Amino acid sequence: MAREDCKQLAPADLSEVVRKIRARTPARLLEGRAGAAYRTSTQLDLREAHAAARDAVRAELDLEIAFGAEFVKQWGLFVVNTQAREKEAYLLRPDLGRRFDEESRAMIQRGCPRGNDFQIAIADGLSVSAVARQVPALLPLLMQGAKARGWSCGQLFAIRHCRVGILNEIGELLDPRVAVLLIGERPGLATAESLSAYMAYRPRAGHTDAERNLISNIHARGVSHESATARILNLAAKMIETKLSGITLREELHALE
Repeated sequence: MAREDCKQLAPADLSEVVRKIRARTPARLLEGRAGAAYRTSTQLDLREAHAAARDAVRAELDLEIAFGAEFVKQWGLFVVNTQAREKEAYLLRPDLGRRFDEESRAMIQRGCPRGNDFQIAIADGLSVSAVARQVPALLPLLMQGAKARGWSCGQLFAIRHCRVGILNEIGELLDPRVAVLLIGERPGLATAESLSAYMAYRPRAGHTDAERNLISNIHARGVSHESATARILNLAAKMIETKLSGITLREELHALE
């Protein structure tokens, strides 16, 4: 085995171009090797990341554990369920995660006023870790920004065992002009804490991804909370103005400068 194969690649050993690339991505670039294999440190890092991804998928959403009792009380959060009553059913039957069960549907109708401009729902999706990490910082920024624009905001709630298609039923039940679903993304070996914001203008039964917009990769090394807030609010404003969402509506990133 060549001695240099085992050498730890320090930042000073890398070219300026490689250093800039590594600073912009969580991908494991030029980690070095021991013979034909990864170094032990790299192997252990990958195993740790894989374990974090599995934990993020398998964890159950508990509002007080994820956000703390004070945050839950501040926003009046309550949790509802989809027809996927257990995690196994959620993973094996995606269709069940797109519909509320009867009890949850009744809870939403009792606790949430209809017809608001801006309705946010929080969903566990495929990463409870992402929801727990990103929502406490992102949600207040979104609500402050929406109210600053003069929008009426719906009552917040969280959804357990949820898929993106639940937006359609939120639209049917609450009839908001813009519905936003903050949902945990499928975790990978780069991070298990990435959040997505799916958005739709007046979602209805039968709508597909073609009627939705997406802002993804909201996490520490991806889209910041401030940038995500600006993008979500700007898209929502455009939806309200044009009465459109999805592939017919383009996000104007240059407007964020």
